[in-house]
Amino acid sequence: MLIRKPVSEVFEAFVDPQITSKFWFSRGDRRLDEGASVKWYWDMYGVHADVTVKALETNKRILIAWPTPVEWTFEPRGDGATLVNIVAGGFEGTGEEKVAQAIDAMGGFTMVLAGCKAYLEHGIELNLVADHNPDHHVSRS
Repeated sequence: MLIRKPVSEVFEAFVDPQITSKFWFSRGDRRLDEGASVKWYWDMYGVHADVTVKALETNKRILIAWPTPVEWTFEPRGDGATLVNIVAGGFEGTGEEKVAQAIDAMGGFTMVLAGCKAYLEHGIELNLVADHNPDHHVSRS
């Protein structure tokens, strides 16, 4: 997805949990650094993910495992824009199960990119992840 912001700003949005929490997860316990183990939390759903940063090339690439691999690439474009691509893999199961997992990942990451685009370009927090499944929110007592 094309995001009309410089590559350094877009890349930082994915490595700094203070920014990423504006369009994806609720919070993260630390910024992404190569070799780091981090936790990302979706408090509204009462879940978290353990993430290992396998590779990180500033303003170019992020590779994580959670446990399956996900790779972000960042390509500078004209007029200060950035093309972000996300590739998820490592799906297991039958052919049908792999297809279902791939479709789910594609939908989820498309939502993340749309939220990132809205936040970085317009300063709007769309709450796409929280609003995607409002009936699955956990109550806060």
